Amino acid sequence: MTVTPFSVTLWVELLAAGLGGLQGALFAAGLRERRIDVLGVIVIGLAVSLGGSVLRDIVLDERPVVFWMNWYVTVAGASAMLGMAVQPVLARAEWGITTLDAVVMGLFGAIAASKALSLGVGEVGALVVGVIGAIGGGMLRDVLLNLPISFLHVGTLYAVAAAAGAGTLIVLVSLGTPVPIAGLVCVTVTAAVRLASVYFGWTFPEQRPLRARRREAPQPSDGTT
Repeated sequence: MTVTPFSVTLWVELLAAGLGGLQGALFAAGLRERRIDVLGVIVIGLAVSLGGSVLRDIVLDERPVVFWMNWYVTVAGASAMLGMAVQPVLARAEWGITTLDAVVMGLFGAIAASKALSLGVGEVGALVVGVIGAIGGGMLRDVLLNLPISFLHVGTLYAVAAAAGAGTLIVLVSLGTPVPIAGLVCVTVTAAVRLASVYFGWTFPEQRPLRARRREAPQPSDGTT
């Protein structure tokens, strides 16, 4: 496979960071029972916005880019504060927040997979990196909030949606498709699979222990027919 230079422009990465901060803050601000303060909401927004990028770069043995340029943290923090401010207005727009979450996953997955390919990572490895980039922020969010890790539980297809999008990008790039076009398709596929799984209730079967069938013991005969 031909290695191409990493060509995701800065504004696309900042767009992903901004939407991630917005989505994370909306999620945290909506957890009224947790009584999260202002700083906590901003931290969760930063975690969702930057977590996937940090994990991606660690796996790729790269310096975490979000800490080497001021714009990432600035945009993520400002977006988190915006999300906290508009959350009361959007509290009932559940599908809007779910859609935003799906788009954010697609953006981070596309950036992560394309960066892995540009560094010469194999297709399978790039797929794994794409999934990590897509769901890493959500994983960090759940850890900080002491919530069950979303993609490990019945009722979510986070990892499947991320893999579908990243896999599509990898195939398209291998066929010579320009990275921006492949990235846009990746975002579309990721969001479509994620939203379809929510709308139609698609899930993996819940694991259950195997149980041997018990044979019914024969009933004692009372001498009657």
